[in-house]
Amino acid sequence: MKDDYPLYVKWQYIVEYLLGICGKFPKNVRFNLSNHITNTSIDVLELIIEALYAKRKINILHRANLSMEKIRALLQISLNKKYISMGQYEHMSGEINEAGQMLGGWIKSCKE
Repeated sequence: MKDDYPLYVKWQYIVEYLLGICGKFPKNVRFNLSNHITNTSIDVLELIIEALYAKRKINILHRANLSMEKIRALLQISLNKKYISMGQYEHMSGEINEAGQMLGGWIKSCKE
């Protein structure tokens, strides 16, 4: 059933991609920055699942949106420190922006 929701499918892809690139971070940041990025991305996935089944979705969706912003900031730091390439950053930024638009539409539909 969850596979019927484009945001769920999109975010699952993002989590899998982030797990791949974060696993290649240098050891000295793998257990803090890398883990924080992956844990936050998994949190967003959990929030999306929670919202799919919740009656009152708006607060859950706002928390997911905030976590997406945190991931954007952490990826910017990762780029600045050269833990990820510009190509990886651009790819993830595009995917996260698209997911953010989907989430924004969902939030808007819940307000109406």
